[in-house]
Amino acid sequence: QVQLVESGGGLVQAGGSLRLSCAASGSIFSINAMGWYRQAPGKQRELVAAVTRGGSTNYADSVKGRFTISRDNARNTLYLQMNSLKPEDTAVYYCAARSKVSDYWGQGTQVTVSS
Repeated sequence: QVQLVESGGGLVQAGGSLRLSCAASGSIFSINAMGWYRQAPGKQRELVAAVTRGGSTNYADSVKGRFTISRDNARNTLYLQMNSLKPEDTAVYYCAARSKVSDYWGQGTQVTVSS
């Protein structure tokens, strides 16, 4: 079992920054990849950024150059640094982890970007 606890969401003005954190606990050794997803009202959940066990990263085109995914393995924490935020970034952001046997999700944290 893996537990994910997110923090860092909030309300910011366009052009501002936020850093989301995701603290993982449990069977951390079983995780193959972690990522951040987001879902806006009425829209499908989409992958924002991901990092694999080997350290490879992947970003949605809409956030590339503005968002950075990183991890602190010693602290079992995943981060999403979000810069130059736009109103269209407004969504509930979810931390996710994948193992060979299951997917795990955080509770979600609201990010609202005002214009």
